[in-house]
Amino acid sequence: MKEPDELISIIVPVYNAGQYIEEAIEMVRAQTYENWELILVDDCSTDDSRERIEKCMEKEGGKIRLIKKEANEGAAKARNTGIRAAAGRYIAFLDADDVWMKDKLEKELAFMKEKQAAFVFTAYEFGDDKAKGTGKVVHVPETLSYHKALSRTVIFTTTVLLDTAKTGRELIQMPVVKSEDTATWWKILRNGFTAYGLNEVLAIYRRPAKSLSSNKLEAIRRIWNLYRREEKLSVGYSFYNLFFWAVRATLRRIV
Repeated sequence: MKEPDELISIIVPVYNAGQYIEEAIEMVRAQTYENWELILVDDCSTDDSRERIEKCMEKEGGKIRLIKKEANEGAAKARNTGIRAAAGRYIAFLDADDVWMKDKLEKELAFMKEKQAAFVFTAYEFGDDKAKGTGKVVHVPETLSYHKALSRTVIFTTTVLLDTAKTGRELIQMPVVKSEDTATWWKILRNGFTAYGLNEVLAIYRRPAKSLSSNKLEAIRRIWNLYRREEKLSVGYSFYNLFFWAVRATLRRIV
């Protein structure tokens, strides 16, 4: 393993991801940026996820680490476990069923250094249940501030890269709420950071028809709760942001 100052720690929460996990590991192995560690946090899977991971670990030496949780606690706590265990300066998140382009890490880290940023994210494309691109691309703005982020959930977790030398590790710990990733991005931005968007598709969001995020009423309920309970926004400002969030979310799926 190379210098920790250039090391990217990739954190993957795993729960019954046996059908995807080997593909995810191979995808990380194929990255053109080679100074990475892969931290797989198994959240008490009941399928063969652990066995598949252990088989892959035999081929890779110390670059892949498996953390076996003793209780199922959800994705937020699984990611937080990975953050605490990470050796790298940079933190990237990957969900086991999503896809990275092979130069994702290389391009994103170069972009982060160019912008001297602490927080970057990229464009992505929706994929079907086989992760084949559908042609629906989510383009991202050049920058995103806290107040702009409230009305657009354009940051996709699998595209994020964070520099913990600038943010620290405590700030990027995820709260245990629904849509914990969005709550985390808002928390980071609220603390004075700006997110920089690399408007290049470097990931595919595998989106089965019955995924949680496709349940529109549930999505509205989750975003409203974030406004009121996490961000403590007024009712009026919450409705303002919710309106623009809904318009953008609809356009993102049909355009």
